[in-house]
Amino acid sequence: MWKDFKEFAFQGNVMDLAVAVVIGAAFGSIVNSLVENIITPIVGVLLNGVNFTGLSYTVGSSEITYGVFLQSVFDFIVISFSIFLFIRLLMKFKRKKEEERVEEEEEEADLQLELLTEIRDLLKAQNKR
Repeated sequence: MWKDFKEFAFQGNVMDLAVAVVIGAAFGSIVNSLVENIITPIVGVLLNGVNFTGLSYTVGSSEITYGVFLQSVFDFIVISFSIFLFIRLLMKFKRKKEEERVEEEEEEADLQLELLTEIRDLLKAQNKR
């Protein structure tokens, strides 16, 4: 059983997942900081300091604070959009790198084809003698 556990725990997938969780947590704090410290104040200025958290409705002795919910939805939308823009930027860089790699591979394939053609021609010429 210990051997099976070691194989499972030290497989590449489990280690990759652990690294992804740690990086994800760090990235989450960066995104939260971006939203709380930069985007929300800018939106607050654009909306004349509107803050949803103060919105509430009183029913009898109970208070329904729907503004907190609206603020959470707004934060979710801003965070999702921020992550979308970041991922889109990363994908743009990745596509550019892949295009460069494909061009290099095509050039290498062309060079190999040219060399093989020369070798073929030399062998044909040598066999005719």
